[in-house]
Amino acid sequence: MIGKLAQDRVLSGKQAINELYKTGYYGRQKGDTLELTLVEAAYLLYKKKLDIEMDGRTLVFEEFFTEAAKRQQYFELKYIVYKDLRERGFYVQSGVTDFRVYPRGGHPGKTPAKSFVYVRSERIPMPLSDLLPSVNAAENVRKQMILAIVDEESDLTYYEVKKVKVKGKNPQISTTEQPINSTLLEDRVLVWDTESSQYLHRNGFYGKPLDDERLQLSLVESAYLMELDLIRIQNSDTGNSLDIDTFSSVASSIEPDFLRKYRAYADLRNAGLVPKTGFKFGTHFRVYAEVTSIEKIPHSEYLIHAIAPDHVFMLPVMSRAVRLANSVRKRMLYAVEDREKMMYLDIGRIKM
Repeated sequence: MIGKLAQDRVLSGKQAINELYKTGYYGRQKGDTLELTLVEAAYLLYKKKLDIEMDGRTLVFEEFFTEAAKRQQYFELKYIVYKDLRERGFYVQSGVTDFRVYPRGGHPGKTPAKSFVYVRSERIPMPLSDLLPSVNAAENVRKQMILAIVDEESDLTYYEVKKVKVKGKNPQISTTEQPINSTLLEDRVLVWDTESSQYLHRNGFYGKPLDDERLQLSLVESAYLMELDLIRIQNSDTGNSLDIDTFSSVASSIEPDFLRKYRAYADLRNAGLVPKTGFKFGTHFRVYAEVTSIEKIPHSEYLIHAIAPDHVFMLPVMSRAVRLANSVRKRMLYAVEDREKMMYLDIGRIKM
């Protein structure tokens, strides 16, 4: 069969419709013409199912591949992904992202597509603002969103990206008759009273004991307990009580991303979850769905990192975070403020 290169498409005739579209679901039928994408055409040329002409001569694979790469950005990356998916037995067509993929046993006209696939190079930073439209497009039509990352050796890693709702089973800690006195030292808050220290730690898994009598709280824990009117924080230099705005200002001078972390922390606590530092895992929080006893702390469910709406993913960094989360049997979530609410993106490796 012969196809003719026309801008960013390859056009073929009735025979191609019968032999390529109706049997292999390549391209799109437009009247008596089969319209193939450059990626589809390259794959068919490789499989020796199609000859491609340009300016009256037939192109060999190298010539067509080079020409296609000039006409379509990231053509070679998309070809690598397309070829991999096809050879895994999937029917693949171009879609609102890069590809839409049909489930095994399904095909266009018989079953709806299962997944939308978005292709990226490991070398190219990925702004959240580029990723979210693809995630939203998939969510709106109830499709799986897959990120296909091509590394420098052309190996492929597939990630599923989805929005998730998080919820735990931990009840809100009860208020006390009077706020508990505490003191802001350099970068943490100390609760001095033994009974109060034990109450906060045992009933909400707040803080970490300094010793048998005193409790140390992180900055985000302290701000949250202030908002609940459970603690009163004094400045260690002046002895004056701090209001929440002043405390937040001081905390932000100590930790520049304090407010972003705090918004995620407060949202997680309000959802019945228990966030604790995720420093050992390179993230902001490790998160527990239910803590019934501090003597027997369960396995944490998530690693959560709070990011800004203008965040740019460095894909090797993201890959390390996801792999680490998988290795310790946790899910890697990214928390981002969206229209004054927290949105959680779950990014996890999958096998196709």
